[in-house]
Amino acid sequence: MKKDVDLESALSRNRRWIVNNQLKNIILRCPNQMASVKYIQKKFKSLDLQGKALNWLKKYPCCFEVHLENDEYYCGLTKQMMNLVEEEESVKDMQEPIYVQRLTKLLMMSVNQRLNIVKLNELKRSFGFPDDYVIRIAPKHPDMFRLVNYSGRKSSMEIELLSWNPDLAVSAVEASAQKQGSAPCFSCSLPSTWVKSWERLNEFNATPYISPYLNSTGLEKGSKELEKRTVGIVHELLSLTLWKKLSIEKLGHFKREFALPEKLNVLLLKHPGIFYVSNKYQIYTVLLRESYDGSELIDKDPLVVVKDKFGVLMEKGLHEYNRRRHLMNLEKKKKGMLSTKPQRRKKEANAETSDQEDNNGDKLGGLFNPEERKRFYKALFDDGPT
Repeated sequence: MKKDVDLESALSRNRRWIVNNQLKNIILRCPNQMASVKYIQKKFKSLDLQGKALNWLKKYPCCFEVHLENDEYYCGLTKQMMNLVEEEESVKDMQEPIYVQRLTKLLMMSVNQRLNIVKLNELKRSFGFPDDYVIRIAPKHPDMFRLVNYSGRKSSMEIELLSWNPDLAVSAVEASAQKQGSAPCFSCSLPSTWVKSWERLNEFNATPYISPYLNSTGLEKGSKELEKRTVGIVHELLSLTLWKKLSIEKLGHFKREFALPEKLNVLLLKHPGIFYVSNKYQIYTVLLRESYDGSELIDKDPLVVVKDKFGVLMEKGLHEYNRRRHLMNLEKKKKGMLSTKPQRRKKEANAETSDQEDNNGDKLGGLFNPEERKRFYKALFDDGPT
């Protein structure tokens, strides 16, 4: 797939945010919300980071406070960061009805209206779910959800939907069509010069749209109808995420639950007008093209708005760090220039002294005089008297 500079930029900006957000969560889980830098360093591998944790933390002075205590470095969150943490928690509390709807829609799309909690945990942050979403949501809605474990293994715990909500069985594609008063179809945000891609999309849209909330049992394997529904499933899953993107590997963990094809990447690459596939950071990620205007999300979830403030704070800190480094380098250069001048004078002085010694040697005789040197060696090596 041809690279889209704007979408690649969106992924790279998002990547730094994700890392710092994970570091923030690590620190918040530590006693007194203070983590040793050694402990953070151990977590670096799981964050897919290299280098020294101390150097990374110092790059974001507006986010992280680092101090030395008993010959060991510790890190906490700045006051500005703690304010954002509180704001984020407040938004999560307000957004709880949205999480209920989002979870319901996910379960409605699944084959048996059940999803494995361990698998779902891998994508909980993509959907904006809080860490304690299971114990926060399920007990409050016993008429809608229940936890089941048919095999008895801890890893087999599932969350099951108890009641179907027809009002929520409306996809993003259908909702958009209702607003426009048109038939539901997939939109394309590719340049008009991509003629073949536009032709393929128009041909794909010619067959009737099939809702991802429709049971796929009667659809024939390999048919256009099944492909249409599968594309609709992926489109709807991406629509429910905060950043309208998902890791293809993690999405692939739900092949059975959402009846996704074995070669999911082939399906996604077949529809470049709808999906954008990137391999940035050697992680295959699929984005929903229509959700972005350049590198910016068009419709932002309230939680994304708060997280954007976190990104602004990161950039501010990074700017301060780079400015300080720049000033330090300038100071070093100045000192270096000053220190080279005395060295030059010293070299010149040494050269003058050497010249004087050579000249004095010629005047005083000794071994500097060629004739005297001959007599010296003759006396040293000859057996007879000089």
